[in-house]
Amino acid sequence: MTALPAAAGNEGAHAPDARPGDNLRRFAAIWARAIYPVTVTSMTRAEFEDHLVPLTRVLSDTLRGRPFDPRPAAEVGTALVAAHCTDPEALPSILGVIDAYLVLYCPPGPGLDTDDCRARCSRLQHAVAVGFSRALRERTLREQESIIRAALDAQRDAEGALAASEARFRAVFEGAALGIGIADLDGEVLEVNDAMTRMFGSESLTMRRNVTEWVHTDDGTGTGTRRLNGELVRGERDTYDVERAYQRVDGTILWANVRASLLRDATGRPQYQLALVEDVTERRGLLRRLRHQATHDALTGLPNRALFFERLDAALDADPANGTSRIGVCYLDLDGFKAVNDSLGHAVGDQLLVAVAERLQSCVTSPDQLVARIGGDEFVALYTDPPSLAAVTALAERILDALSAPVLLDGRELPVHGSIGIVHGPVESRIAADVLRSADITMYRAKEQGGNRYEVADPVADARAITRHGLTNQLPSALEHDEFFIEYQPLVGLDDGAVHGAEALVRWCHPTHGILGPDQFIPLAESTGHIVGLGRWVLERAARQAYAWQSEHIGGGPPPRVNVNLSPIQLHHPELVQEVSRVLEDTGLDPASLCLEVTESALIGADEDTLKPLRQIVDLGVSIALDDFGTGYSNLSSLRWLPVSVLKLDRSFTRGMRGHAADPVDLKIVGGIVSLAHALNLTVTVEGVETRTQADHLRALGCDTGQGWYYARPGPPERLHTLSLADAS
Repeated sequence: MTALPAAAGNEGAHAPDARPGDNLRRFAAIWARAIYPVTVTSMTRAEFEDHLVPLTRVLSDTLRGRPFDPRPAAEVGTALVAAHCTDPEALPSILGVIDAYLVLYCPPGPGLDTDDCRARCSRLQHAVAVGFSRALRERTLREQESIIRAALDAQRDAEGALAASEARFRAVFEGAALGIGIADLDGEVLEVNDAMTRMFGSESLTMRRNVTEWVHTDDGTGTGTRRLNGELVRGERDTYDVERAYQRVDGTILWANVRASLLRDATGRPQYQLALVEDVTERRGLLRRLRHQATHDALTGLPNRALFFERLDAALDADPANGTSRIGVCYLDLDGFKAVNDSLGHAVGDQLLVAVAERLQSCVTSPDQLVARIGGDEFVALYTDPPSLAAVTALAERILDALSAPVLLDGRELPVHGSIGIVHGPVESRIAADVLRSADITMYRAKEQGGNRYEVADPVADARAITRHGLTNQLPSALEHDEFFIEYQPLVGLDDGAVHGAEALVRWCHPTHGILGPDQFIPLAESTGHIVGLGRWVLERAARQAYAWQSEHIGGGPPPRVNVNLSPIQLHHPELVQEVSRVLEDTGLDPASLCLEVTESALIGADEDTLKPLRQIVDLGVSIALDDFGTGYSNLSSLRWLPVSVLKLDRSFTRGMRGHAADPVDLKIVGGIVSLAHALNLTVTVEGVETRTQADHLRALGCDTGQGWYYARPGPPERLHTLSLADAS
């Protein structure tokens, strides 16, 4: 069969660039060229091509179906038989064109990878073959039975033409491609033709059998067949069809479709049993091969996503009373596989996947376990009704142990490791997609823990991950729909108690989850790069608010400044300096009223290229604060050359000062930092001030400004000067 023009490994193919209608017509033209020479139709080639266009549309629509259901494709096979495509060479040509060109000319669109496309195409071929075979069998049986009935009727009713009728009957009987057997109502076999003898390999074998032996079977169909045969002999039915296996003389198995019919005499009384036997061994093998192609990965030979979901659905739908009450799933993703593809090429990557598949298959120790490749470097093991969680984790441990040794490819040792997410629990009302999603989420949790390990699914962790995923996807639209807003927490002078400014803290007014703090979405924005757009929006809004405060300011002191947090991602953005300059120009804000806060971990140990943008921002007149100072591996000597003017001490330094008997170690540490900072002409701001006692201690130590719930919680800009001055509860 012609191969589909796409890689069997981890690469894909592209459909022709044409309109869908043109592609259907092109596929039909290719199909017609392949099939028309082996048809006996009265249509011209052009008419036959037109006839194939709606059948092509059925295949295309079925391929794109969501959910995917290959059964409509069986009608295509039926329609082709109806169009007289009945030559023995027709079916391979029909399936070969579908295999080679259907996905190419009728691509299923986005959302499906190459493996899914090939699996769907294989299942469509299987359905077409089933429809074709069924229709061809029905047609053949009808023709043969009609001829035989005509011959027998002629023999019975035309006594004057007995010799001619007998000759015609014999010609049909002996020359038929189907096996034919005739028995009396007691089941004694009276006659078989040569085709029947060839099928079984011996006339003596067929002639000595009673019909009761023919209907007896060990394959599970015996009871039903005996019942049907009894109804036939009693005249309660005129025909029945069964498919079953027989043993030939040489010990091989013959699979046959058997149509048993009742022959009546002129008065309508049952007289003989007629059996038409069609050898379907080869066709059954073809269907089995098509089924294997549709349910197994072409590269590794493992069961594919389709078969895995078929088995998982069966396990989830099983009646607990019949034995299946729990499931276990191990979702494996190879650690660092992309680096192998990128550095050594997809060919080496494919070889590595094959080697991994062989090792995974060796981990299966019982029939209730299945290992499948579901795409790329992702594999999954299904354990049906495991005795315990320990049995599932033992399977995961076998997998990790199997991957512990490097894979030798072309004299090169490639280390291979994987991360596994385990789902174990009762079947209950679970659905397959939810089980796999939970295993996938858990697998990524294992990766976050360093990889080369397994983690067991936790519903609470799953819910958090699902929420994070949803928030990540909604971040871009949240900016467009103006769902973010800013609250401001006052920065208060410890000496004079006056508001010197405020830190801008972004919030998300989520339509479903309500008000979300920055810790719930800023890490997501940083991991996806959305922090650049969000940070730009915060900077613009905060600068406009600071300009409004500046315009409203009355008094001799400087107007309130605004502190805006700068993400490490923004720090490396090439247009950072231009954006800050543009915001100052657009808003008219005095640069001295803007302070950008950068975390200590982003600056300590930074090279000159990293610091250059900050130095340029300082040259604009904007100040830089070193946020969360003391939480990292602080290098105090680096403060001499960092372009910062403010140190913001982390709240961890003030916890020991909540009471009057302050921790003397904390007092000494903070005092030393303040002395060093002032010696370097830096001001010191302390976060997390929650009590008057803390404020008193920090004032005595010489700290310049503080912020915290003692002064005020973050709030709207109009409450900037409203201070609570009450201990936080």
